[in-house]
Amino acid sequence: MAGLKAGRPASRADPDARRPSRGRSGARKSDEAGGDRRSRGGRSRAGETQPAASPLIAALHETLPCLVPADVVLRGFFRAHPELGRRDRAEIAETVFDVLRNRRLYAHLAQGGAGPIERRVALLSVAGRGLLEAGTPGRTLLPKPEADEAAWLAHAQAVSRQPMSLAVRASLPDWLAERLQTLLGEDGALSLGVSLLKSAPLQLRVNTLKAQPQAVLEALSSEAIAARRVPIAPLALELEGHPALERSETFLSGQCEVQDAGSQLLALLTGARRGQTVIDLCAGAGGKTLALAAAMHSLGQVFACDVSASRLQRMRPRLLRSGATNVQPFAIDSLADRKLQRLAARADAVLVDAPCTGTGTLRRNPDIKWRIRPEDLERLVGEQRSILEAAARLVRPGGVLVYGTCSLLAEENEAQAAWFEAAHPNFRREDAHEALAATGAQIPPDAVRDGMLRCLPDRHETDGFFGVRWRREDPSSPKGARHAPEG
Repeated sequence: MAGLKAGRPASRADPDARRPSRGRSGARKSDEAGGDRRSRGGRSRAGETQPAASPLIAALHETLPCLVPADVVLRGFFRAHPELGRRDRAEIAETVFDVLRNRRLYAHLAQGGAGPIERRVALLSVAGRGLLEAGTPGRTLLPKPEADEAAWLAHAQAVSRQPMSLAVRASLPDWLAERLQTLLGEDGALSLGVSLLKSAPLQLRVNTLKAQPQAVLEALSSEAIAARRVPIAPLALELEGHPALERSETFLSGQCEVQDAGSQLLALLTGARRGQTVIDLCAGAGGKTLALAAAMHSLGQVFACDVSASRLQRMRPRLLRSGATNVQPFAIDSLADRKLQRLAARADAVLVDAPCTGTGTLRRNPDIKWRIRPEDLERLVGEQRSILEAAARLVRPGGVLVYGTCSLLAEENEAQAAWFEAAHPNFRREDAHEALAATGAQIPPDAVRDGMLRCLPDRHETDGFFGVRWRREDPSSPKGARHAPEG
């Protein structure tokens, strides 16, 4: 298997998913912002000699093929260009990610222009965010457009989006647009798709081992960091803008941790409480592990498992900062690892944050939609089922199993729940709304369907998340442990 945490996003651990799309979304190659690549000087289509590329154009040249994750490319790019200051890097990163979010739409509009495709899509991005009018493009962005470029840009910005297909308007590959339309209908898919073109806000989880939400709000305010509560998750805060959190004493002291509100809900769905034995089977870098430990008041045991020792290693500084003392990280070599076998039927709760396409995180990781393929989805569905089978063996009678993804796709979500329930009739689905309301979460009615959690960015102030909770029936308990949810 590729790894229990491969798929956050899955394609990072998948060599096949690192190939460019080659026009699979139905657009021409030039319409995919992948062809006509003359960004480092050279000649335009009209034959004019072009100036040397700016750092922004060079960064786009490296990231647009989507051969590897964009954040990995940019880290390497910035290491290779130490002359770029903090503000320069921020401007480049913001523009690169905006272009990746809007890649298909911008490439469609860019067909009427001339010159390197990187410059055309960069102009559309910068102009669309009002930076040209503000006079702030600077050397790291773009020189001021020439007269012919300005005329083309004005025309491109005036083009109506209404006649465009959902896939172009929402900048999605055809296969993904079709699935979202089947799931949500034309209007729902468009609303969701357009929301995924925006940058995601920075959200935090208050670490109740060290502080309470109001105290963290006041501490952040004293550092000139504006924040507000996010009602859907009781410990979630959302920051205004993207402040330098790594320099915040509130953050460095462990009073809060970066975590999307939807991710927090998956941890809460376990109902973990003090004194229990809880297993985070796909722990990765530990965001949900830390949330579980805090919910348990650092009492009991949280086993944080992953097939990647390097990912678990990244958890350690976060664990130290959090103050949690009940977490035991351990790497496993496979789902048949003897360390897991020793935990069979011992866990009060098991959380499976499954490897998935990551399509719910496209605001943060927009390159995923250009790297992931339908065949990757098929592979992941099989991997998810193997992990669920292993997880079921770990749950004690009367215990809880939670399956979650950051995917928007029914194949990874509702279809997997139906498959599991057919294969494991001794696991009974419990209502997610009831379980989460007991924790203080304010769950909108449309975020739960058939007892399963489904959060969407355009509706719920979260990334896209799915979660389902089951309880293993206890034959020794009256009525097979058909009692109210614990937690």
